[in-house]
Amino acid sequence: MPLLLRFTIAALVAATTLPVAADTDRERENLARLEHELALLTSEVRAAKADAPSIARIHFQYDELARDLDHIRAGIADHLDAPRHPRPIEPLKGDYRR
Repeated sequence: MPLLLRFTIAALVAATTLPVAADTDRERENLARLEHELALLTSEVRAAKADAPSIARIHFQYDELARDLDHIRAGIADHLDAPRHPRPIEPLKGDYRR
């Protein structure tokens, strides 16, 4: 097998077998950043509600928006707080005759 072909195959194998943990860590960092940004956005929504005119004909539903943002944040937090490894499960008995 030519050296260039061996090198190409080795490079492809190395590129496709990079540690999955690095991708997982990067995803967790991105989600944590999103959660933080949503917290900042939620405080901005509450400030906008305080500044909203009370005599407007149509009122924007700031409470609904804040509740939705909180719901999204909770989903991200649940994902971040989940165990990183599969939970152990009890093995099956396998013997059902008596």
